[in-house]
Amino acid sequence: MKKIIFSLLVIELVLLSVTGCKPKEEKIEDAIKFKEEYEVLNGDNNSSGEEHRILSISEDNPFVYATGEEIVKKIENNETFYVYFGSSYCPWCRSVIERAIKVAKENDIKTIYYVDIWDKDHVEILRDTYELNATGKPEVVFEGGEGYKDLLKYFDNLLSDYTLTDTAGNKVLVGEKRIFAPTFIYVEKGSAKRLTEGISEKQTSSRMKLTEEILKDEEKQFNEFFTNANNSCNIDQNC
Repeated sequence: MKKIIFSLLVIELVLLSVTGCKPKEEKIEDAIKFKEEYEVLNGDNNSSGEEHRILSISEDNPFVYATGEEIVKKIENNETFYVYFGSSYCPWCRSVIERAIKVAKENDIKTIYYVDIWDKDHVEILRDTYELNATGKPEVVFEGGEGYKDLLKYFDNLLSDYTLTDTAGNKVLVGEKRIFAPTFIYVEKGSAKRLTEGISEKQTSSRMKLTEEILKDEEKQFNEFFTNANNSCNIDQNC
């Protein structure tokens, strides 16, 4: 009996090391952490005096914390998974996150990896940041975190160009793609297949009231994004 139990433990450890999945207890901790991280800002003001949107996040949400490097490894291991790039401080993220959770649960999505792009002071921790110099040329002022360049390479087929706006209102190409916030990406066997931001075209401001029409539009986008995922292949089985 002891040999059987030991063998099962070994198999579980091997699966965890291969798939990168977290034990159930850690997933629960991550879900609670995600809830607290987003809800703690409810009603507070940002540095510009604008009020954060009030959210109610379920404790059994599917989010599992990950780094950019960890996502790169999952891609290189040819895994199938969902990943969300965003931040609790991002007003657009706060506009769509409740509908994202609702639709993910309706589609039986158990795990969405979460890469936080900003720290608690709203400072970049993942992405490159460019500014226009005195001659109007793009210049790097912050190098992105570990794995960011690889993420741009692996998601190149889905990402949009990174542009800046000069004093005359002209768009200036930086020369690389950009992972905007929010960004949800579906990766199948190591290949980026689908992307959505979940933002309704009817929402013209990040802090405007979310009308029923806007919410239905968000729900439609997330349904299209999550639909039939479980039929195409197993996502994080054993997780």
